[in-house]
Parts: sequence; structure tokens; C-alpha cells
Amino acid sequence: MSIELKLSRASRIYHPSEPLEGKITVKSSSSISHYGVRLTVNGSVNLQIRGGSAGIIESLYGVVKPISILNKSTEVRPSGKIGLGTTEIPFSMFLRQPGKDNLERFYETFHGANISAQYLVTVDIIRGYLQKTLSATVEFIVESDKDDLLERPVSPEMVIFYITQDTQRHPLLLELKSGGFRVTGKMSTQCSLSDPITGELTVEASAVPIYSIDIHLLRVESILLGEKIVTETSLIQSTQIADGDVCHNMTLPIYIILPRLLTCPTILAGPFSIEFKVSVVISFQSQLYKLHPKSDPTTPTLWTAMESLPLELVRTR
Repeated sequence: MSIELKLSRASRIYHPSEPLEGKITVKSSSSISHYGVRLTVNGSVNLQIRGGSAGIIESLYGVVKPISILNKSTEVRPSGKIGLGTTEIPFSMFLRQPGKDNLERFYETFHGANISAQYLVTVDIIRGYLQKTLSATVEFIVESDKDDLLERPVSPEMVIFYITQDTQRHPLLLELKSGGFRVTGKMSTQCSLSDPITGELTVEASAVPIYSIDIHLLRVESILLGEKIVTETSLIQSTQIADGDVCHNMTLPIYIILPRLLTCPTILAGPFSIEFKVSVVISFQSQLYKLHPKSDPTTPTLWTAMESLPLELVRTR
């Protein structure tokens, strides 16, 4: 006997004001009795403290108590029998009760390193005390209601930046420090999740040939633990915009597609926050780079220069 839970939308994207719809498919080689078919929808923000920026005491706590967003259950079929062969049971459940004052906040689905907002729908066919309950679970994706979204288009806030040997707060190679370099550009720091991060970059001068120019998309996750805020920054994705020593004074375009599920609207909640930033990382040709090709891309090194900009992500209609 097998049970499958299939949602009505292949994308699995739903909004809080919409009904979650689909069907339960049961395949059985014989007729079986049951004590009800129950559907449960659960949503929560899961918080976890790990090593790194967290101290020893904080790491001992491990998982922080999850924040419940949604927990609803309904019986889609009363006690009875499921016949031989394939049986399909349709279902429909509203995530947010329509026509009422809804105070709960539906955070968008997000899968981070220490914070995740996840929504699951589970079906249980209850078989009694002596037989195992049949279950199936599917994750669905929640995005903000259109009524709560900003009108398009969001005017991108372009921030001008420049990178030189004097803007770096970490040690540099002697030839970089003495010879110097200058890279200028601009980039959007407020961006809709459905739009790319755009901008441009120009290498005006560099005494040492450039090996690569990359744009790092970073998430900054903060969790309130007692009276202390534990913050950790981790890499989401890296996009190379130049390979090798580029021509000086030539404008290079910046165009970065935001990954789904790994990003969400910027959240500043009480017990936690999810923020983002982008880093422009310039790697210069050096023997040290060849000796350490797998170094952490977010950690400054002697042969790299970088500039970080805050990034506000929003959902638009």
C-alpha cells in the first residue's frame, strides 16, 4: 500500500490568503479500514546556534525553540474504508482564515544556514492501535500576499563605491600596497526578489595584474539568545564578472540573478533577523593564490581586495 500527496500547483507556491489545494492518492492491493484521513499544515521558523561566531556557551544550546507560524488540522475523510486499487481524495484548506482580522505573520519560505522558515503539509491515514499510520509529507512555498506587497517598479538605490589600497582594513601584498590600484563602480542596494542585482564596475588602475573579479551574495543571520545577539555571515552564491586581467577604464556590467529559497525579503523581527549584503572581491595574480586555491572566499587575504555593501531585498507585485 502506498500514499502520495500532490499539490495543485507544480511550483508549490502559495499565498497566505489562498487555499492550499491538492489531492491524496492511495494505492492499495486490497480494501482497508481506517479511522479517518487527517490533513495537517505546519509552519515554523527554526533557529539554530552553531560554532563560529557563537561562543562555547551559545553552541551548547544548539537548537533554539522554534517560532510557530501556523498549525492547522482538518479531517478530509471520516472513518470508513478505502477500496482496492487507486483512490483519490481531494482537499482544500485556507492558510489564513478569510474575512477575519489575522494577526499572525507569515514569513516567506527561506532556507538559511542557521535560520529557516518552512511550511509542511502532512496527511495521515489512521489505522488503529495495531497497525501503523500511513503518512506522507510535502513542503510548500509561501510568498507574501499581493495586497501586502510594494507596487512595481521599485526604484533601485544605486550606491557608488570605490576600492583602493587605502580602503582595505586587512594586510596586502607589498607590491599592492606600494603600487596601488583603483576600482570604481555602482550597484543597486535595494532590489526586488524577482529582479536581478544590477550595476557596473571599472578598473581604473592596478600595479598588479588581476586574476578574477567576483560578486559574493551573503546572508547575515542574527538570533537573540538571552540578552545576547548571535550573528553569523555566510556565503549564498558567488558570481564571476571578470576572468583575468581586464582592460583598464572599460566598464564591466554587473547582473546577478537571486536564487530562490536561499533569499527572502529582508526581515527584522524581535527574536531573529535575516539581512543580506554583496561583496565585490578582486583577486590579484600572486604565487600565494596558487598555494591556497581553496581559501575561504569571504575571508580577506593578502592578494585580495574587497568592498561590502548592504542589500535590502523586497517582494513586489
